[in-house]
Amino acid sequence: MSFKSLKIGKYIIEKPIVQGGMGVGVSWDKLAGTVSKEGGLGVISSVGTGYYENKIHAHKLVATRPLDALNFYSKEGLNAIVANARKICGDKPLAANVLYAINDYGRVVTDACEAGVNMIITGAGLPTNMPEFTADYPDVALIPIVSSAKALKIICKRWQKRYDRLPDAVILEGPKSGGHQGFTYEQCALPENQLENLVRPVVEEAALWGDIPVIAAGGVWDKNDIEEMMALGARGVQMGTRFIGTFECDAHENFKNVLLNAKEEDIQLMGSPVGYPARGVRTNLTTLVEKREGPAIKCISNCVAPCNRGEEAKAVGFCIADRLSDAYEGNTELGLFFSGTNGYRLTEIISVKELMNKLTQGE
Repeated sequence: MSFKSLKIGKYIIEKPIVQGGMGVGVSWDKLAGTVSKEGGLGVISSVGTGYYENKIHAHKLVATRPLDALNFYSKEGLNAIVANARKICGDKPLAANVLYAINDYGRVVTDACEAGVNMIITGAGLPTNMPEFTADYPDVALIPIVSSAKALKIICKRWQKRYDRLPDAVILEGPKSGGHQGFTYEQCALPENQLENLVRPVVEEAALWGDIPVIAAGGVWDKNDIEEMMALGARGVQMGTRFIGTFECDAHENFKNVLLNAKEEDIQLMGSPVGYPARGVRTNLTTLVEKREGPAIKCISNCVAPCNRGEEAKAVGFCIADRLSDAYEGNTELGLFFSGTNGYRLTEIISVKELMNKLTQGE
């Protein structure tokens, strides 16, 4: 089966594959720019942009880490990432992922619009006021991430009432995705919350609001999985972890090797200062955290609101900003390496072009 293109707002995605936004520094200019160039939708993560280009865009550093949200979510860093991605993909559609739970959410959304992205994707919370920050950019498509039909209904009701606006597409993320989940630990395992059982109800809800395209995410790995999601009514899929196994992925070689060496049982749910369970690879860090022997928690970057300036980090046992950025810099001792449940299936590094061909034409 050949896949139809995906229309989001005024934009056409030639191949209905959205590359998941992965931070810190896993999906920046090289990966996102190349995915868009190859006909998918490249997604730049807005997380930790103060680390981009060896931190030259972060004006204030403490212990070599960007100070506070203003420097961690660096506007200049994001501008440079988008500009460099554009050198790769030209005027093809390009998106930014901005987590709802971050400090400075509204500012970062506006920064991304000013930088020239065509779409904003937001998860990690219900972005009920997302349109507020894009009012001056009516052409920017808005794509919330949800984990249920109920969540989509709440967003549509509020957006329509407050802003006379509806989502241009919606990403439905099941509990097999990497990083933060939209479910509790217990809910992640329930049959009714598995992606294949969520797609139809969300597609039905989306149809009630004017045929909003649904993009399925979380555990999608190959062409067969894409076909299964399309058969259930999805118009496209989002895939994150699979793109880590590409030459163009911005992640450090050590990050890629952690996944290449991971076994199925190494990929587990863990606590997070963001307040949601997160999925990643068991490493030296997770062992230290379980023994309460993890690195000191200083909250230099003040990255997410639910962490309450390091209080939740202390309760969980690690600072997420510091540990994700350590992974970006290749520190396998203290880095936090997010992965979806299928990360152990990565066995080689290939080009984005070859991966897109595999996904659309079969392996």
